[in-house]
Amino acid sequence: MMPKGGMGNLLKQAQKMQKEMEIAQNELAAIEVDGSAGGGMVNVKANAKMQILSIKIEPDVLEDDVDMVEDLVLAAVNQALTNAQDAANSRMSQVTGGMMGGMGGLNIPGLG
Repeated sequence: MMPKGGMGNLLKQAQKMQKEMEIAQNELAAIEVDGSAGGGMVNVKANAKMQILSIKIEPDVLEDDVDMVEDLVLAAVNQALTNAQDAANSRMSQVTGGMMGGMGGLNIPGLG
């Protein structure tokens, strides 16, 4: 049996966590990460909402064959998205106190 007021306190805590998660979700757009390939010849910037913000390619790379350039861009994008996912997970776990792993099917947009 729950102590008197226990359910109300639990509900308040859940509402507080939901509000904090909404705030954290909005903050994800401001968290920027980088990915690079080819020794920095291709650089990609993304945010923790899994959006690519910019792609920079050194002009020398463009003299190489198209397949290699595409591979470098793909590698840099994938690295940026991995870093973005890590940053998003880190930020959201700050809000949940690490409870995310135990919440089963909880699906938070942007945390794919």
